[in-house]
Amino acid sequence: MQQSTAESSEDLSGIQRDSADAKMQEYDQDSSGLLDLVSGYISDLLWDDDYLASQLDPNVLFSHDLGPDCFDDIIQKSDTAVALEASDGANHSEQREQRKPTGKIKPERKRQRDALSTQCTDGNSRDSRVKRRKATEPPKTQEETAEPPAIHDAEAASVPAEPVGCLPTTPPGNLLVFPPQSANSIPIQFITIPDPSAYKVVQLSSSPPPLIRLPLPNTAATPTYIFVPNPSPTRKRQVPPLSPADGAVAPFLMSSFQPGSMSDTASKVTSPTAAPPSPTNEVSPCKESPKSPVVVEIPQAVRDYIQQSKIHMSQTCQYMEAGLRLNAHYVNVSVSRREIARSGKNTNRCLDKELIITGDIDLQKSSMGQSQIFDSLNGKRYNVLFGNAGMGKTTVIKKLCLDWSRDCIPQFDFVFLLDGKQLALTEPVHSLQTLLLSQSSFAPHCADPEGVYAQILAAPKRVLIVFDGFDELRHYEILLQTQKKELVASLQKDSKAQAFTVKQLFSSILQRVLLPGCTLLLATRPRGTASQLLRRADSFLEVCGFTPANVETYVSQYFSDPELRESALDSLKSSSYLNLLCWNPGLCHLVCTALEQCKSEDALPRTLTALCHKVLCLKMEKDRGSTESLLEAEKINTAGPVESTDISNNSPGRRVQKNNRTRPRAVACATSGNQRARKTKGQKKLDEENVCQDTNRTELLSQLCSIAWEGVKSNSSAVPKGRTVSTKLRAFSLRTGLLLSQSLMKRTPSRREEMEGGGEVNNGIEEVEDKENKEKGGNPQTSDECEDRILLWANPFLQSYMAAVHLSLSRTVTDHSFLQTLPFQMGAKGRRKPQREELELTQRIAAGLLFHNRTELQSLHSYSEAVFRDMVASKQALVMKHLEGLCFGDLNSTQILEACNYVYEASFTHQESGKDTSAKMLTRLALNLPELLTFRGVPLNPPDVFTVQNALRMGGAEGRSFCLDLEDTGIQICGLRSLVALNNINTYRACIADVVTLWEELEKRSDEGLLQGAVSKFKIHPLKATQVCHIEHLERLVSIHTSKRLSDSSGQSNSLLAEGVPAVKELYKLEFELDPENSPLALPKLWDLLPGLHNLQHLDVENSKIGDKGAEKLANALVSLRSLEVLNLSENCIGDQGVKKLALALKDLPKLHCLSLYSNVISDEGAESLAAVLPHMASLTDLDIKYNKMTDIGAQSLGASLRKCSKVKTLRMWNQCIPYGVFERLKQQDSRILWQ
Repeated sequence: MQQSTAESSEDLSGIQRDSADAKMQEYDQDSSGLLDLVSGYISDLLWDDDYLASQLDPNVLFSHDLGPDCFDDIIQKSDTAVALEASDGANHSEQREQRKPTGKIKPERKRQRDALSTQCTDGNSRDSRVKRRKATEPPKTQEETAEPPAIHDAEAASVPAEPVGCLPTTPPGNLLVFPPQSANSIPIQFITIPDPSAYKVVQLSSSPPPLIRLPLPNTAATPTYIFVPNPSPTRKRQVPPLSPADGAVAPFLMSSFQPGSMSDTASKVTSPTAAPPSPTNEVSPCKESPKSPVVVEIPQAVRDYIQQSKIHMSQTCQYMEAGLRLNAHYVNVSVSRREIARSGKNTNRCLDKELIITGDIDLQKSSMGQSQIFDSLNGKRYNVLFGNAGMGKTTVIKKLCLDWSRDCIPQFDFVFLLDGKQLALTEPVHSLQTLLLSQSSFAPHCADPEGVYAQILAAPKRVLIVFDGFDELRHYEILLQTQKKELVASLQKDSKAQAFTVKQLFSSILQRVLLPGCTLLLATRPRGTASQLLRRADSFLEVCGFTPANVETYVSQYFSDPELRESALDSLKSSSYLNLLCWNPGLCHLVCTALEQCKSEDALPRTLTALCHKVLCLKMEKDRGSTESLLEAEKINTAGPVESTDISNNSPGRRVQKNNRTRPRAVACATSGNQRARKTKGQKKLDEENVCQDTNRTELLSQLCSIAWEGVKSNSSAVPKGRTVSTKLRAFSLRTGLLLSQSLMKRTPSRREEMEGGGEVNNGIEEVEDKENKEKGGNPQTSDECEDRILLWANPFLQSYMAAVHLSLSRTVTDHSFLQTLPFQMGAKGRRKPQREELELTQRIAAGLLFHNRTELQSLHSYSEAVFRDMVASKQALVMKHLEGLCFGDLNSTQILEACNYVYEASFTHQESGKDTSAKMLTRLALNLPELLTFRGVPLNPPDVFTVQNALRMGGAEGRSFCLDLEDTGIQICGLRSLVALNNINTYRACIADVVTLWEELEKRSDEGLLQGAVSKFKIHPLKATQVCHIEHLERLVSIHTSKRLSDSSGQSNSLLAEGVPAVKELYKLEFELDPENSPLALPKLWDLLPGLHNLQHLDVENSKIGDKGAEKLANALVSLRSLEVLNLSENCIGDQGVKKLALALKDLPKLHCLSLYSNVISDEGAESLAAVLPHMASLTDLDIKYNKMTDIGAQSLGASLRKCSKVKTLRMWNQCIPYGVFERLKQQDSRILWQ
């Protein structure tokens, strides 16, 4: 074989090079490069496929020097004989033995690949891999080894099925190419395709270089065929994961590639033991669409860990607050999808983004069940879950984890929950492996961490990481700050090294340095600056509050007793504000706690302050009762039993009872008297101990309130680790349930605990028992276990309440310090500083406590009555003076809402001795509210609407009337109805879809009076459309206006809408300000609704890119806009054809006085069209046509037409295409022509 190859190489070197025609000159320029290209490509192809490598050695294939012109002759000579001969089995095996590599193999191509270099370091490694592959493969049939059939389509022809000429019919083993003037053949070995259905042969109409054509003998033409894989339409090209150690391609267990990938590195990370499946093979049931990542073969040990995680998570995720369980008390609240919009004047360049507040109807349309969250992401990997305090973000996350454990979220193999409180761990002793497998919440013990971690790195798209426990967006922003390059390089090199802090690992995950393909879900509160987070996130979700049906469900599940359940539901219906507070799931739980002990409706709390106070008192009473029971039990145990209840007849107690029966009556009476004396003395001592306990409890409560205020100031729900907390205070706070204990360093559960499914419930019992054991000389927790535990506030509302108690009822807070904590403080630059949610709640409750019943506050302080009265009176005066000094006209919408809540808490309290100072605050607020009361852009939840309604009703009593702007507030329809029903509301604005829905509800209820007021008071002028839904809602309203009925079946509304909708008739200005992405979606609807706006005077469609087609549609609509005075069509890509259509319609607008065509693409032809109609536009005074494409010809035409228009005051038409001299001459001829 080697001699034959050498002779053929010599013959090829003498092939006729001078006879090449012009068609093959491009091949002659780099024939050697073509050879290198083909050999390198096939060599890479063989290396990239284990099966091909096992059948063919690329080094043997390309070890022969074919000569630089071998392929030229193959391409040029159509009559060259090409014979296909099948080698016999003996010769073929003999040749293969000669071709076995004996040393290190050097790849042909210069392109470096880490995986290739590691595979080629030893020549025997590939042979062993081939042997393993052959050992695992089943014997192939003749159909499997045959050449794949030709598949043809519109541009492809099938390969001839019958043998041509002298071609053998047996399956070929080698292709022998005979160059001219040579009797020796050049062997090119055929490759057997393991899966013929995965490939097809396509005939090309032309031969794009570089291709090798193999002319067939006895054929008229020389068709060219290429061999390509069948396309896979549903799968995307993926990048192999890199090993964190040295950047090399991950091993086969770490691969998430689908077989048949077009990537040249994809097959390197595929398991050599797995045969490449056909594209028609059935895929995993959880990936019916591209939403689900590709599933790779998971080792059995990893599968066992995943199943163990699901079992463990299904047990530990059940626990909710106060002993409630998900499977019995969970209410499936909806999650809505939120959109973002750029803020700022230049929306195309501004980086800061804001969440869009939609109406109630749009919110319901965008809502989804929690099981649909990941189904609707459509491949989005960076998701943010918003929710205010108490909305149940953590509960929703637990429910998602529980659903995953029940195989309801098949998109992920791993789910890890990372707690933001772990940022307190500052020592660099962690790695990504330990963080996920040891420190994440609900993670069980892992027997094979190396294998599981390798699988996580192999398929990051099958991993979900949830971040919870972050109190505000600022914490995420800190983690998203750019890391040092050295740290990033260290993390990417070896993420298994236990040399990083939790903060560094969190930051690397959030910045996509580690596990870049995983799905992230970040839970946080919506307030605060989050430019970095909003820029990175793909999807924004928000936890919706309880609906009335959800509230009823929660209350029904909370009260198992039917009588208590009915009583609680009736009490809620009778208390409007308390019922509205249940919109928040956290507050709904507090309400249910209060309803358990309320015997009458009069005892129900009326404010948030009273509710929190009621719950705290219940906790204190429960703690007092448990303490007394504990003391009594200790007394009994100390005195010893008088009579035994042992059932044994031989017990000593039994004999004592028998002896007592035989004692004389006098002795028995004396004994009973002594017992009564001891009981009386014991009772007195017990009472003294109770008083002492109450005093100690008040002191402990005062210390706890101080800690709560420190947490509110630092915006943290965790007690700082450096804060000294005494043993008694710790036990008291855990006993009452005000604080919870949480371990930062997760303790690895034992095998027994895993089998029993014991979860971690932070109810404080273990902590109290450990402390008591320590005091008694027992075995407490080890110092390491104690040091890594932190204390957390169990409820954010109770934390704010305790902080408010410290502000208002503590003598350590001076009047000056208290004044600094009041709301509406002026900033350093004269601006009102925005308040955080926790601080707002604290300020609101502090005002309520100052005007609360003093008798009920005795348990919260240890001062004398005179001292307490003077302190409260002093702070009340400060609050009154502060509110009287406010200028309500300077307050923004958020601060006005805050003032309404602040005053409501102080006003609806216990009134003492006929002197109601708090009522004066409400009256003053109602008298000073602005007449145009706008809450645009401020979310209004149900309790907020109630407090605003209370202030407006008081304003009506004082003879005041208001105009409300409720757009972009998200107000519910029931809240909108309550505000519209007020008699002192002159006009109101709100989401059009919500208003129309309100009208339909009132029509169904036959409430004619309220319906008439709701229709007549509604206003939409001026209307600025910034979302597609705004145009959709306006289209619906215009349809009602033109049809003069709410719906096709409505009859009553005909009389109310006999003259149409007043809001549509009074719409005079419409601004279309959608971004270029959404503008094409809304423009067709805009053209349809414009003819119904007969009274429209100002139409602004700037920067909407309507083009000539849009200009034509607008021209058709302008016929109906006879009242139009201002038309702005700047920056719309309107050309000459569009201007021609517009010009015909513009001349028929009798009132149009301002027209702007600034920055379009109008040339001389369009300018002449405008010049022709300009004299007919009798009312036109200003025309702006700057920065178009017209030259001096168009400018002179407009200048000549301007002389005929006496009413035109200004004509702006300069652009760079007009010569300076021509424009100056035109300006001299007519001074109305301006540069700008």
